[in-house]
Amino acid sequence: MSTNKALKQFRIMAIAEGFSWLGLLVTMYLKYGQNMPEPNKWVGMIHGVLFIGYCLYIAYFYFEEKWSLIKCLVLFLTAFLPFGTFWAEKKYLR
Repeated sequence: MSTNKALKQFRIMAIAEGFSWLGLLVTMYLKYGQNMPEPNKWVGMIHGVLFIGYCLYIAYFYFEEKWSLIKCLVLFLTAFLPFGTFWAEKKYLR
């Protein structure tokens, strides 16, 4: 896979993962605040798949493209912060 194509896919993955994280926050409110657990189940599953995909892209760029460990750790940690992957996409993936 070419580096440019993989980077473009990683950018899309980062944005999708960020939106799924925000969706998870909304459905957590619905689950615990409004007693509606069903949306959280689906959004949680989607978020989990996107998170794993995001981590696989980090591993790809670490092992195949020889990105630094610090850069990859920062990218990994941003997945746990609100709006973190949006920031990472803008700062590191453009």
